[in-house]
Amino acid sequence: MNLQEMLAKLEAEAKALLANPEAKAEEITAKMEEIQNIKAKIEAQKTLNKMEDDRLAAEAAAKVPDVPPVYATPRNPNENKFSSLGEMAIAVRQATIPGGSVDNRLRVNASASGMSESVPSDGGFLVEQEMAQTIFERAYSTGAILNRCSSIPIGPGRNGIKIPAVDEASRATGSRWGGIRAYWEGEADQITGSKPKFSPIEMILKKLTALVYATDDLLDDAVALESFLMQRVPLEINFRTEDALVNGSGAGQPLGILNSNSLVTVAKETGQAVDTIIFENIAKMWSRCWAPSRQNAVWLINQDCEPQLNGMTLSVGTGGVPVYLPPGGLSQSPYAALYSRPVIPVEYCPTLGDLGDIILGDFSQYQVINKGDIKTASSIHLRFDYNETAFRFVFRFDGQPLWKSALTPYKGSNTLSPFVALAAR
Repeated sequence: MNLQEMLAKLEAEAKALLANPEAKAEEITAKMEEIQNIKAKIEAQKTLNKMEDDRLAAEAAAKVPDVPPVYATPRNPNENKFSSLGEMAIAVRQATIPGGSVDNRLRVNASASGMSESVPSDGGFLVEQEMAQTIFERAYSTGAILNRCSSIPIGPGRNGIKIPAVDEASRATGSRWGGIRAYWEGEADQITGSKPKFSPIEMILKKLTALVYATDDLLDDAVALESFLMQRVPLEINFRTEDALVNGSGAGQPLGILNSNSLVTVAKETGQAVDTIIFENIAKMWSRCWAPSRQNAVWLINQDCEPQLNGMTLSVGTGGVPVYLPPGGLSQSPYAALYSRPVIPVEYCPTLGDLGDIILGDFSQYQVINKGDIKTASSIHLRFDYNETAFRFVFRFDGQPLWKSALTPYKGSNTLSPFVALAAR
């Protein structure tokens, strides 16, 4: 069994433990430590593989004959400018290949008195671009929300997607499945027809960027640099992305569930004190969660809510019993679950007492799209006089709930949704 297979096996075991209300905290902690150890070994193996690839590339480059570049003539001799950024990028890429041709327009457009990026031999070769697959994977694995969403990669030449969706906002007869109906008919009766309605979900990629500076001292140690970037960049990209999944406005960023029409808001109880969470709140939130979503749903809470959950009781006669802590109380490991679904503290939820301080959500009903790997580029020019290199990261991404509105059930007075929040108190 290789390291990737071992990691997949351990992650499956960890998910099973989290779903088991009787699992002990020590078991979960031990399993997570095993997962981190395997991940560390995988990262170390990738570093060794890259070092070996660099060594082989250096040996191959040493064997390439020094062929002087050939300066190609533009298609239109009277045209001194590139028609597009893409055309110029292709010309620069061609110029970097040993023995490749250099487009004259790269030299005609160069007006800098010293070194510049527009002329490859004057510094353009120093600007590197690559695909950061490892950072992309870590951004998805470090959070509590992103890896639970439905994800679709967007291929070349596309900047978004249209998903055909059934227009169903009610389970009443005549509205199910967008209008499909079945009728009880008598013998020789004419069959009554029906047809569904569709309402496509359209998503356009948004852009999330990060700019990181690294000193030349740090660059002297490749292992330290990789460690620095692998920790900071994925965590920041993950944070901003997951925050948008909860709080995003939908304008230039994903549409968050708290701003979505699909959100069901459960009102506070009559006479309920401010900044409190009581058992009746939790019971009503659970009752408003769409039944098929319950097996995937998780509770997201602001950490300020934990004292309220620990003190939450169910009234029995003149007394009450705890509904969150285990029978052994604080001396035992808390279940960290409500209705057998995990309770996950996150920074994205508003503070105690505000709308969304506790959310019950099934993020398999939240659709995200991305343009594949995070694009990276580096430059020594931006802060040359500070002995720093700038690393730029660009992540094209979008997301929104698959539901355009809450669902009116076939029978019952309350709407249902995969996303339920407690109202302000």
